[in-house]
Amino acid sequence: MADTQQVDPKAGKKAARLAQQIGGFAKAHGGAEGNIQYLGQRGARIVLVGEDGEWGDLFAPSAEIANQAAEKAGITVHEDFDGEFAAKVRTGPYEWSRMAGIQVGGPSNG
Repeated sequence: MADTQQVDPKAGKKAARLAQQIGGFAKAHGGAEGNIQYLGQRGARIVLVGEDGEWGDLFAPSAEIANQAAEKAGITVHEDFDGEFAAKVRTGPYEWSRMAGIQVGGPSNG
């Protein structure tokens, strides 16, 4: 019986492009680790944390493509965004203000 599952020809290209972006981030920040968050029909978010504490994120059209990209880039992917992995994130005034930091002791907007 033939395999009737269709493969999106653009998926491989998208995964490769994301892998290049992940690799660029890792190179700029002394290495990187990640976490993939499934967002339903919207796709998946790839959260990257550099060895220097800088962080960023990318979006993939599916969790499968996100996982392929992370694998191609050769980064460690954590199941959860907690513990030692989360403790590596360095935040600054921008993040505090974007995360309602005023209520929990962040810098003022004034």
